[in-house]
Amino acid sequence: MTSHDATAAVSRLMQYLAVEGVTGREAAIGNAVAKSLRDAGVPAKAIRFDDANTRIPVPTETGNLIVDLPGRGTLGNAERLLFMTHLDTVPLCAGAKPRLAGKKIVNDNKSSALGGDNRAGCAVLATLAAELTRQKLDHPPLTLMFCVREESGLWGARHVDKADLGPVKMGFNFDGGSPANVVVGAVGADHWEVEIHGRASHAGVAPEFGISSTMILALALAEARRGGWFGKVVKGDKAGTSNVGPVTGGPGRPAGAATNVVTDYVHVEGESRSQDATFFKEITAGFKAAFVDASAAVTNAAGKSGKVKFSSVTRYHPFHIKEKAEVVQHAVAAVKATGMAPNVCLASGGLDANWLVRHGIPTVTFGAGQNEVHTVDEWIDVPRFQQACALAIQLATQR
Repeated sequence: MTSHDATAAVSRLMQYLAVEGVTGREAAIGNAVAKSLRDAGVPAKAIRFDDANTRIPVPTETGNLIVDLPGRGTLGNAERLLFMTHLDTVPLCAGAKPRLAGKKIVNDNKSSALGGDNRAGCAVLATLAAELTRQKLDHPPLTLMFCVREESGLWGARHVDKADLGPVKMGFNFDGGSPANVVVGAVGADHWEVEIHGRASHAGVAPEFGISSTMILALALAEARRGGWFGKVVKGDKAGTSNVGPVTGGPGRPAGAATNVVTDYVHVEGESRSQDATFFKEITAGFKAAFVDASAAVTNAAGKSGKVKFSSVTRYHPFHIKEKAEVVQHAVAAVKATGMAPNVCLASGGLDANWLVRHGIPTVTFGAGQNEVHTVDEWIDVPRFQQACALAIQLATQR
């Protein structure tokens, strides 16, 4: 196993953690990573940003950061490999103040998350590029991709132009958890939303002429729960999850204007997930039916009922790569070579790998030492992070 400069790797990670770059606002961290790559000897002409942000339907400062490394030595003519991670953090990470505390990196800002998800992945890929350059290691042609807007919908991976990645044979993604985890599959997910239209009236003078959109919401959620569509969902041999998220009166408005007015409009967002390629759609359909039934059930004194407008979009599709696949075998061998016991597993959340597989590039995912991500208690296990750096080098140089 090839060693690496562990001190430099941690220094990069600490630098990246201190740069704010929440989802959609990745320009500063993208530029910081690009600069550190140049400082490590990667030619400036090998580093570029794509135009995926022009295709993302929500404001995004910059495109994906892509680095092209030509092959070297005895592996120089082998097929191209992809290494990827994501640049952004969740909004809770704004204001993080990283501090090295023994074998951990912690956050001195107790009101924010640290951002190890996924600055640890960024540092792993930057360390890979730096060590290949410094040690002049033999390796096949490599593409490194640092994606934008992973946390808000996997948008950078979804909208990358596959031609910008080159003729890639297989991919390796670094995200959350242990580097010994070889994640070969993940759930698919629908994002759904409902507009509930009722009728306003004075709640103290003539409530019977109102149609409460709040009551439609309450009945719909109760029916969805009764039908087994809420939370952990199991129907025969199929399983998934669902959740109801923001409930508002529209952007920046509460659901309901006042207690003395029957609420005439509510906007609801939710999600459905499953490893099964069709079951998450069934969960979404269960919620839609519940809202339609509830709107018909709430009527006023004139016999009029409410109305709902239900819409859904697939955020990402599930995938499951077979353990006999070459990418999995390559990954398992590399994990073993770095002294870890491989744990081939599935993820219950979406990954950028969902879209890379959809693009036709078989991609497995590893962790980089992140713990308790998306919380104010987040911390990074430095020895695990170093293992992830060693693993990336092994993956890139393994014959």
